[in-house]
Amino acid sequence: MSDADIQIVSNEAGEPTAVIVPIALWREIASERETAYLLKSETMRQRLMAALERQTGVPLDDAVAKLGL
Repeated sequence: MSDADIQIVSNEAGEPTAVIVPIALWREIASERETAYLLKSETMRQRLMAALERQTGVPLDDAVAKLGL
């Protein structure tokens, strides 16, 4: 993605007031903001790190059956 994909909106005085970005970039920014927010909490940081280290999981079909959905 290049800087050409980003558009700056200015007011009548030529002052920048907004930015238009491609949706893929916006989703990346939003994801990074959410991660930063979650990492502020030490408890959540520990949970996220533990989840990253886990090597096992439960198949979706088994989870659905266990929950009775």
